[in-house]
Amino acid sequence: MKGLQHIVIFRLSAMGDVAMTVPVIRALVEQHPNIRVTVVSRPFFKPFFKGMQRVDFYPVDVKKKHKGFLGLIRLYRDIKKIKPDYFADFHNVLRAQIVRTLCKLSGVPTAALDKGRAAKKALTRSENKVFQPVQTMVENHLQTLSKLGFSVAVQHPTFPAVPNLAPELEEYSKEAGKMWIGIAPFAQYDSKVYPLDLMQKVVDELAEQENNLIFLFGGGEKEIALLNQLKRDNYNVIVMAGKVKLEVEMNLIQHLDVMLSMDSGNAHIAAMLGVKVVTLWGATHPYAGFAPFNQPLEYCLTADREKYPLLPTSVYGNKKVEGYEDAMRTIDPSLVCNKVMAVAAGK
Repeated sequence: MKGLQHIVIFRLSAMGDVAMTVPVIRALVEQHPNIRVTVVSRPFFKPFFKGMQRVDFYPVDVKKKHKGFLGLIRLYRDIKKIKPDYFADFHNVLRAQIVRTLCKLSGVPTAALDKGRAAKKALTRSENKVFQPVQTMVENHLQTLSKLGFSVAVQHPTFPAVPNLAPELEEYSKEAGKMWIGIAPFAQYDSKVYPLDLMQKVVDELAEQENNLIFLFGGGEKEIALLNQLKRDNYNVIVMAGKVKLEVEMNLIQHLDVMLSMDSGNAHIAAMLGVKVVTLWGATHPYAGFAPFNQPLEYCLTADREKYPLLPTSVYGNKKVEGYEDAMRTIDPSLVCNKVMAVAAGK
């Protein structure tokens, strides 16, 4: 490690946002063999960075050790102990700003994420909407690194090799000849969730093809109950929620032929692993900068803007607009199934 320059990259949450840092960090260490990186994030996300050369992980304890202002002082001191040469703030919220400022005052060169709020506001406002793509989150992260003097390109990304199926998943190895399809039907906000009755049609139609093996992803008791409802009596539909840890779930995702997801963290996990992802968009839109990494725009199926011209109504899906509750119903289930099968088959 002697002689390597050390960059600390700070990004605490959320799942999809942390996943979007992975291709950037992978490219950074590949293209700059003279640096090493320490990712500062929540412990849950450590598996995202497993096996990456010259990438360490520092877990933040936001509930105890690093809670509150005094906790942030302790976090800064912990970061100083690992002697960073640079501090890249990929989060740019108050907690990150305090730690970044302390690093800057101690003489460490720092740079912060520009979230492009003005362009996103123009895209999502109801009047004088500017319907054009804003800079992606990945591009924002590249820009942050460039402020520190590190040029990074992601046009030709590399992804981790597909490992052997985890021991916890060996019961599915006999299904190796089938088309493995992942479906993650939930998101943080209802406006980003494809209506359950339509998702049922998607699951049933895909399950009708005996060569398909369908894995349903989610978490929490409520979601598990809904996933079991979606499964019905389809023998080739498997509910994965609550069965395995994140690292094993990631192992399974690497073996998928395609992932069908909402605008949510599962889309970004699959994308960071190099898996093809079909996404469904309601109140949000891929133009807002959160399309999965390295996925063609035609893999994003969006609600009908002719019927719902105010779309997208928000960046994150947390804004409700009266009369737009059924916008995702304009995405036909058969269209979804056809797209999933075409992408899985590489067409």
